[in-house]
Amino acid sequence: MESYKLVHQLLNLVEQFEKDNASAKMSIQGFAGFLVNHLEKDTPAAAAPDIRFGKNEKQAQDLAYQIDNSIARLFIYMSRYAKSYVKKALDGTPLQTAEDFTCLAILLTHDNMSKGDLISRNLQEKTSGTEVIRRLINADLVMQWDDDKDKRGKRISITETGRQLLYKVFGDMDHVGQIITGDLSLSEKLVLQHLLQKLESFHYQQHEQKTITSKADLLEFTKSIA
Repeated sequence: MESYKLVHQLLNLVEQFEKDNASAKMSIQGFAGFLVNHLEKDTPAAAAPDIRFGKNEKQAQDLAYQIDNSIARLFIYMSRYAKSYVKKALDGTPLQTAEDFTCLAILLTHDNMSKGDLISRNLQEKTSGTEVIRRLINADLVMQWDDDKDKRGKRISITETGRQLLYKVFGDMDHVGQIITGDLSLSEKLVLQHLLQKLESFHYQQHEQKTITSKADLLEFTKSIA
């Protein structure tokens, strides 16, 4: 059974920890530090097998279970779960996607914005972002007018209808948030929030600076953070 394999691995690690710290007093805190250091050196596989995978192509699975690939894969899964829950929460409203909701929520916190700034802050490409704004305007949730400072630009803001709708949706979206965090304890949620915020700050900076615009940029940027 998998549990016996795990216990066997732990016993081996405790034995190694004892050998490496023969003159020191054994403690759970000390072992925790040893374990983290050991895992960092050995680049661990995923914490659990992916239930979607079969038994074939072990080489491909070994690549998938490398720590960075495992985290990226789990992020993708989580984004799909989240989109599914958000879609259900928005059922019966003019809002069709999570992007519709976040676009309107960003506008709620500003007097008005340019279209380009809103699309950028909503982490969208220009084409898809423009389509979201068009839907919101047609639903009378957003209004637009000519930008006095930019003859080619438009300013947009949320309407009272959009504001009222958003406050109605907040309750259902709160349920989505609770479902997404699942059965995590409060302490686990705080740790997760800290780590996700750290990643958000890192990636938002790359988004704003347009660091990665091509496949070649992926390779170059990977080298810089390795």
